[in-house]
Amino acid sequence: MIVKTLLGEFLHEAENTRRLMAAIPDGALDWKPAEHSWTTAQLASHIAEIYNWYPATLQQRVFDMGNYQYDKGDISNMGAIMAKFEENVSKAREALESASEESMGETWRMEREGRLLMPELPRAVVARGFLMNHLYHHRGEMIVYLRSTGNRVPGLYGPVWEDRLA
Repeated sequence: MIVKTLLGEFLHEAENTRRLMAAIPDGALDWKPAEHSWTTAQLASHIAEIYNWYPATLQQRVFDMGNYQYDKGDISNMGAIMAKFEENVSKAREALESASEESMGETWRMEREGRLLMPELPRAVVARGFLMNHLYHHRGEMIVYLRSTGNRVPGLYGPVWEDRLA
């Protein structure tokens, strides 16, 4: 039941993420709210990359960030970022669909070179917190980025303020 529930949320929220990513214009990619912040392109790439973490999280007991290869790919245009997003969503969906109920109760941890980065937790908790909630956090940031650059945002859970202008 856990896998089925997570998969339902995953499919619904992947579509919401897709709608948000599709609202990002190429002209906003270099903008960032502060010197220390990511650019819009970097944030969009990170959102796409989170989906690439599903296979390692759902199929391995240890996610070793020391061995992880973060592939930002081409972040010069949204077409390239969206292609990476779609590829990673497909891999994430496959990993979630192939997960077993038993595997969701197994403990999982993140480390780098033997140093624990996240406490050991049941994989189902990690899927909700580390994967899904982490993604939702960055989607919220992206909404602020879009509004700060004068761009419309899609209503992910119903109408948004911009809908009154249409």
